[in-house]
Amino acid sequence: MHLEESFYEFFIELSLNNHKTWFDANRKRYETDVKKPFQALVQEVIERVSAVDSRFSGLTPSDCIFRINKDIRFSKDKSPYKTFCSAAIQIGGRKQMSAGGLYFEMGPENCGVYAGVYMPEKEMLMQIRENIAARLQDFSMAVNHKEFKQYFGDVLGEKNKILPPHLKGAAAQEPLIFNKQFYVQHSMEAEDTLAGDLAGKITRVWQVSIPFAKMLAGE
Repeated sequence: MHLEESFYEFFIELSLNNHKTWFDANRKRYETDVKKPFQALVQEVIERVSAVDSRFSGLTPSDCIFRINKDIRFSKDKSPYKTFCSAAIQIGGRKQMSAGGLYFEMGPENCGVYAGVYMPEKEMLMQIRENIAARLQDFSMAVNHKEFKQYFGDVLGEKNKILPPHLKGAAAQEPLIFNKQFYVQHSMEAEDTLAGDLAGKITRVWQVSIPFAKMLAGE
């Protein structure tokens, strides 16, 4: 077990005292109750994912974990700290965008594991759509598989209203081609993250997402 109740208690208190003075006074708590346990969790998830797909080998927690400091330059909310920990285990680390990895965050308000592609650039988006169009039946089987539905429900993402003409026929059969984001989410209760093998649970969610990710990547 990596996370304990003190992990969530820190964030609950931070949400009520989200300023540098409080954080500095509680920095040792943050290091002991939050940062180190989350690093250990990410390390174990990396090891388990790498055992399935060696392309993830060599990643370290520092490659994957996002800073707790928020980017407040363009935000009306000027509170400086996030109230959760998050990591993206991607080939090449958190700064890379590709199908096949996973993102997860743990906090009092949300414990979620995500897979897919969240904000693809124009060329990647077109490639994903064409990959789906080329294998409509396989894609339908992947996103309608019983276990996929059990873990994720539906594929999420905003949609475009207009598509290039060569994709319209395929989109009539598979409306998800209209998506400009292709991601899935599996939510857990905070209590569930405190019991049993959390790294194993996260890894299992990722494994269920693999056929979907392969469709996006054209594999």
